[in-house]
Amino acid sequence: MKFTISRSRFIKTLNDVQRAISNKVTIPILTGLKLELTHNGLTLTGSDADISIEAIIDVNDPDAQLVIAETGNIVLPARFFGEIVKKLPNNLMTIIVEEGFQTTITSGPASFNINGLDANSYPRLPEVNAAQKLTLSADILKQVISQTVIAVSNQESRPILTGVHLKVNDQLLSAVATDSHRLSQRKLTLENTQNLEYDVIIPGKSLTELAKILTEDIEEVDLRITENQVLFTAGTIQFYSRLLEGTYPDTDRLIPTESTTQVEFESNVLLASIERASLLSHASQNNVVRLVFEPADQVATIYSNSPELGNVEEALKFENLSGERLDISFNPDYMKDALRSFGQTNVKVAFTSALRPFTLVPSEDDDNFIQLITPVRTF
Repeated sequence: MKFTISRSRFIKTLNDVQRAISNKVTIPILTGLKLELTHNGLTLTGSDADISIEAIIDVNDPDAQLVIAETGNIVLPARFFGEIVKKLPNNLMTIIVEEGFQTTITSGPASFNINGLDANSYPRLPEVNAAQKLTLSADILKQVISQTVIAVSNQESRPILTGVHLKVNDQLLSAVATDSHRLSQRKLTLENTQNLEYDVIIPGKSLTELAKILTEDIEEVDLRITENQVLFTAGTIQFYSRLLEGTYPDTDRLIPTESTTQVEFESNVLLASIERASLLSHASQNNVVRLVFEPADQVATIYSNSPELGNVEEALKFENLSGERLDISFNPDYMKDALRSFGQTNVKVAFTSALRPFTLVPSEDDDNFIQLITPVRTF
């Protein structure tokens, strides 16, 4: 195996594939990067058994400057090989694999020799042969991921909650995540998917890594699902992820349909106030911020304190406030994550009582995106 390639183009693809490679795997060869060279181009593959990423550098890609002298394949130690490539002196580099899997990497005056492994020992990628596919705008998919993964659980005690529940039915896509303290749900109307139905749970970790790959030069993503795998195809990248097994909780019943206190904020203004209040709450063991609404006086106040450091009190600026008086406490980090997911827009917040979950929705599109947060009992 022998080829020459643009180092900058190779590194771009390497960075994508390395997202699937971990040193904490039970199969030692999976700490490596698989390179497979054919007359059509160079394929890079990485996997940790849960996520697998395959990316192709086409021989006709003008940026790649790929010159193929001899086809073949090899598995190289991903971390060490990646560090070498990123520090080579010239933009062109040459890789030669000889018998015994000895691999030489040269660029300008620099030359490295490293030991590789037999690519035939590398596990096969999952087979996803589903005829049906769902095509989504890369920008929309990235937005849906960012708005929902914030609510997935990090606790392995309930593995099902570490994923995002994705459903497609009657031309409606629904993505929901909850860690039992908060919930995020995004809905999306689809076109040309009359016969498509999905009901799967995708690990939050997988979706987070996928979102990092969806750069501006990728316009659409194809999604295919089989019994226990999902395949996202984005340009020359194929991203495989296992699906979580089990039944996701019925989250619709958790979302209140009525409220007793309603308030509307500019999301960035409320976010800034909560960030200030959390400076003190983070110094306290309970990490709680308190909101008091006085609709009769048209006053809203945020409070936070740390017994060791002091306290903060700030009058909040709001757009509209109505309903009953309310005194409620919550984790400010959940609120900050929720508000960031809305971007630069107005947010309507609806409360039912001091101990019942409250909701946040965008003022202009309150049917398709909702965040829910459970308050903290402080008495």
